[in-house]
Amino acid sequence: MSDPTRSAGFPPPQPVPGTPPRASASVGASDDARVRRTGKGFILAFYTALRAIRLYPLENAAVVRSAQELASLGAELLTNEDELEIRVSGEFVFINTVRLRLDLDNYASFSHLLSVFRSLGIGSLHIHEAIPPRDWSRFLALLLLPSNDPPAVRLETLQRKLHEQQLHAFEVGPPAEEPEASETREKSKELAKKTYAQSVAVTKDLMTSVRMGRSANIKKIKRVVQGIVDQILNEEASLIGLTTIRDYDEYTFTHSVNVCIFSVALGKRLGFGKVQLYDLGMAALFHDIGKSRVPAEVINKASGLTDDEWRLVAAHPWLGALALFQLRGQQDLPYRAMVVAHEHHMKIDLTGYPRPIRPRTMSVFSKIVAVADGFDAATSRRSYQTTPLNPAQVMMEMRDNPRRGMDPVVVKAFMNLTGVYPVGTLVILDTFELGVVHATNPVPEMLSRPIVRIISDERSNLLNPGFLVDLAEQGADGVFLRTIIKTENAERYGIRIGDYFL
Repeated sequence: MSDPTRSAGFPPPQPVPGTPPRASASVGASDDARVRRTGKGFILAFYTALRAIRLYPLENAAVVRSAQELASLGAELLTNEDELEIRVSGEFVFINTVRLRLDLDNYASFSHLLSVFRSLGIGSLHIHEAIPPRDWSRFLALLLLPSNDPPAVRLETLQRKLHEQQLHAFEVGPPAEEPEASETREKSKELAKKTYAQSVAVTKDLMTSVRMGRSANIKKIKRVVQGIVDQILNEEASLIGLTTIRDYDEYTFTHSVNVCIFSVALGKRLGFGKVQLYDLGMAALFHDIGKSRVPAEVINKASGLTDDEWRLVAAHPWLGALALFQLRGQQDLPYRAMVVAHEHHMKIDLTGYPRPIRPRTMSVFSKIVAVADGFDAATSRRSYQTTPLNPAQVMMEMRDNPRRGMDPVVVKAFMNLTGVYPVGTLVILDTFELGVVHATNPVPEMLSRPIVRIISDERSNLLNPGFLVDLAEQGADGVFLRTIIKTENAERYGIRIGDYFL
């Protein structure tokens, strides 16, 4: 909205002699407030015009009125600002350099604009000059053209059509990724790989030392757990993604590390402090140490176990507690690590193994590790389980089958962490594309619509590395662009899920 003093013919206010230079800052603040006010009206007009064009032909009076309002507000912003750029970044909308505030009264218009821009791969819209209403209508109609192409392809198509229809005043561009953000993300990914590799190596050394009767380096293990906790607190997605590697040959060691990662991330969701997360991480990393006291040929046996062999395997929880008591430097271990080693195969009704001799209450740490342990074990390929179970199916089983004996509150928190479709799940979309679940959706209401890496086109031609999409994205008509129709076994397609997280 223009300055009322100027439109009424009043001279602009003159500075008072001796006024400090800070007056220029107040002028800048005033300009920003004007941009915000007019910008909100512009976004609302944009939203209204899109809705009108979706319902009526371009000649309809409602379309003409909304396009006129949009053209008027656009021209006003151009007059006052000398330029007009609408830019989206994450959940924010900017007019030029001013970020518009999201309020309840403009939530629908902002959300719709963000959805349309994301579906088309648009990061910015630059207006070079005042545009007549008719051209605005033609431009918005192009935004509403149906397409199943990925956002990057839709953006190229839109740019070509703008050129063909001589709508040169509109310039659309892709999202501008901040170099710092990209660099930080890449560093986080590399740090996660380093942390994971070190954790597996240290766990292997620990298990081997216990098996051979040698002393283990507790300080080195503590440093590894500290690294995992720090990584989970700073950026958990990179580390959780690496749990999909699940190396068959190194299963015993990668399993312990995966359980540690899942447990710490779950503890974070449950509100644990950093010291508690550290103790939980130590307990989780040591939970299967008792298996180092069981003969390797029994642990790795592919066929069914005899009764004597099963008794050996079922003894590993109390053997683990005993091994931790005997470790040199065990005074540096949290007492809870010994409790978790003993309890992680118990059920909440105290069945499972080992059977307690007297009534007891399971430690919350044990309940957390039991959920993490059960999930990773079921979704991994082992000597006696050559076909791992689908992560989404395992999650449903943990939630719906009370015979699993897992704490329902912890399972619910785990589902909150991993989503309905856990990271690493291979999914088939209604576009006939294959995707690998990359991360849970940050919007709690969208747990069933994760962030997915598209790894094939609709003809099953594999893409590497593919591209990320948010399954919560909707088209201009309010319909989701992609939806999961089923989950699949990655081995059936010859796909190594872990390759997409390295």
